[in-house]
Amino acid sequence: MLNDQIAKLTQPQRDRLAFVELRVHFIGEIRRQDLVSRFGIQSAAATRDLALYKEIAPGNIDYDSKGKSYVTGNDFQPVFNYPPERVLAWLSQGFGDGEPSKLKAWIASDIPSRLSQPDLTTLGFVTRAIHQQCPLRVQYHSISNGLSDRELIPFALIDNGLRWHVRGFDRKSQEFRDFVITRIKHPIVLKGAPVHAQERCDKDIQWTRIVELELVPHPDQPRPEITEMDYNMDGGVLKVNLRAATAGYILRQWSVDCSPDHSLRGHEHRLWLRDHLALYGVKNALLAPGYRQPEKDKGEQ
Repeated sequence: MLNDQIAKLTQPQRDRLAFVELRVHFIGEIRRQDLVSRFGIQSAAATRDLALYKEIAPGNIDYDSKGKSYVTGNDFQPVFNYPPERVLAWLSQGFGDGEPSKLKAWIASDIPSRLSQPDLTTLGFVTRAIHQQCPLRVQYHSISNGLSDRELIPFALIDNGLRWHVRGFDRKSQEFRDFVITRIKHPIVLKGAPVHAQERCDKDIQWTRIVELELVPHPDQPRPEITEMDYNMDGGVLKVNLRAATAGYILRQWSVDCSPDHSLRGHEHRLWLRDHLALYGVKNALLAPGYRQPEKDKGEQ
């Protein structure tokens, strides 16, 4: 019945209603002006679209008179089928605001599927908490500690190349950490609950610190001039700035040899980190291929 209702709509209507659902599901709110700005329609048309979505999916959105916006309903159930890759692309890059199932690539392409995808219902709670700057109560499954109840103050999504994480302050450990989204169960957004100053992202030293890295062709790989072309190097050097919180993940994903003596072998190591000391103090540096913590000076105790 629901599919029949959607099928009777015009494509522009479906695109706008899909946008309404995206915003409400993953951001937690939408205003008429969001539709006006996104689709270039009049306010009256935006009002009709919101009323139509409310009619098609009763319980999915409620009107917040105080905030003058539509917010996620307590009985929310998605109407549209969103592939996780499209949702994550929309969240992280702003692409694909139309109805996901109708989007088509301009040219043929083959992108490998991820072995691990976050549950979209869980992701919706996480992203709403991020956008609304609210605490998130979860049950979290950790390899080292098993199952535990936690309150997080999430502020960013991180793609580590293998899994999607959420970064935030963990009230249990009193530290900023990364949490694998697939290990989060029974999330609850604590809307309106206080967030303390020391729990906000600007207090996360690993997040705010930017490390400057110089990547060069691996000294033990042939044809360094081709590597220079592949990475558009300037004078044989590729300079990149990374957050300390993500540097280890990214260097691993890029297969950069981070050993001080460029000792890693294998064709995948086309790049070498010229100064491994640039990663000093980066907590996740041990994830970088070949990285070894600098030895303390002999005079230190």
